[in-house]
Amino acid sequence: MTDWPMHVRELPWIGPVTAMRCLAHRPHLTFLDSAARHELLGRYSFLTCDPFSTYMVANGQASCNGEALEGDPWEVLRTLLAKYPQEHRPDLPPFQGGAAGFFGYDLNRTLERLPAPAIPGQRLPQSILHFYDVVISFDHRDDRCWIVSTGWPEQDPARRAERARCRADEFAAALLAGPKTSWNDFPGRTAAWHSNFSREGYIAAVQRVIDLILAGEVFQANIAQRFSARLSTSFDPLAFYCQLRSLNPAPFAALLRYGKLTIASSSPERFLRLDGRQIETRPIKGTIARSADSKEDQRRAEILVTSEKDRAENTMIVDLMRNDLSRVCTPHSIDVPVLCGLESYASVHHLVSIVTGELADDQDAITLLRACFPGGSITGAPKVRSMEIIAEIERAARYVYCGAIGFINFNGHMDTNIAIRTVTIDDDLAVFHAGGGVTAMSDPEAEYEEMLGKAERIFDAFRAETSGAS
Repeated sequence: MTDWPMHVRELPWIGPVTAMRCLAHRPHLTFLDSAARHELLGRYSFLTCDPFSTYMVANGQASCNGEALEGDPWEVLRTLLAKYPQEHRPDLPPFQGGAAGFFGYDLNRTLERLPAPAIPGQRLPQSILHFYDVVISFDHRDDRCWIVSTGWPEQDPARRAERARCRADEFAAALLAGPKTSWNDFPGRTAAWHSNFSREGYIAAVQRVIDLILAGEVFQANIAQRFSARLSTSFDPLAFYCQLRSLNPAPFAALLRYGKLTIASSSPERFLRLDGRQIETRPIKGTIARSADSKEDQRRAEILVTSEKDRAENTMIVDLMRNDLSRVCTPHSIDVPVLCGLESYASVHHLVSIVTGELADDQDAITLLRACFPGGSITGAPKVRSMEIIAEIERAARYVYCGAIGFINFNGHMDTNIAIRTVTIDDDLAVFHAGGGVTAMSDPEAEYEEMLGKAERIFDAFRAETSGAS
């Protein structure tokens, strides 16, 4: 291991949204936001910007800082990360410098022979990961925050230590200076929403999946509807994100501001966490809308917990994730400590399972991602046939939706979400998807209503005119 000139500086507590506003004018802002407080899931948030390098995948071709790199894009990423070896500090929040950004769903075509979607949509890259040498980390349980500055990409230890200190000074000064622009409560106007399905079309799509299940093609497939709208020239993506996190707080939320591209996610679902050699994934399958009446809300939660259809849907995906993890884990280490547990969010109740395992000694974060990507909860089972059906029925590219957002540390630790409840704003076009898993027991009209329930808070965030952000 190299010498370790990392610079760590604890700061007086500052709210992460206020800190985000202080850095919003800087390039390539990444905000990994535990907007829903939870002892285990929502303890930490991370904020960073101004990367020293950028990895991108477009049409299966990897590049670094605009230079095309030959070879498998996953192996290219491993090679780039290996240039910056770093030890892990267990006394700090887990993201301590590394690659952060998104892995789009359409990276699945770099792993399997799959048809391209008939409607390419926004033509975004399949992945963007920025390499960050400085991270501001927040511990919501203890109200503490730190600047962690690694000094990369300097390789000489003395120069790296000097860069680490100077960059920490730079970020501390930006936070002390406060936000560059005034806070805007109202995001701006949105034109009429359009979809790739009518109500009848979505119901027919669900019935088509049921027919394929009954014909023995798959056990389950996840079908989504794509919504899009044009935005006014005054639309403020930062204000929109603050509305979204206020109306639909989630433990795995994220804001990515990459030039004209903004990704705003309020995901409740962890895809993969790698902590040392310990792996955790938390697939969500099973959803019911909440009620403002407490007794009715409790009744709905009990309906979900006892639903044969939803429990079967969840259990199938748990089995798929256990199978995926078995490819990279030590023998007999995979466990399911929670099966079909209830988790409640702003507008819906979910059934969530927890699958854990121990990563084998000859594997790493990249092989773990490859073994499990995309997450089984948003494809179906068997995974490859489900993805073929998704491409055939949805027709529109998913891009970031149902991919993953998160970080891979230079020290190998990783945490990512499943990019659901996620909006992509590309210049003046806003796009998001909502969907759900279909099984033989699905009722097409009920699936349509469940899909709308998942989309409700996103629509509300575009309409909202008051800010509850903090």
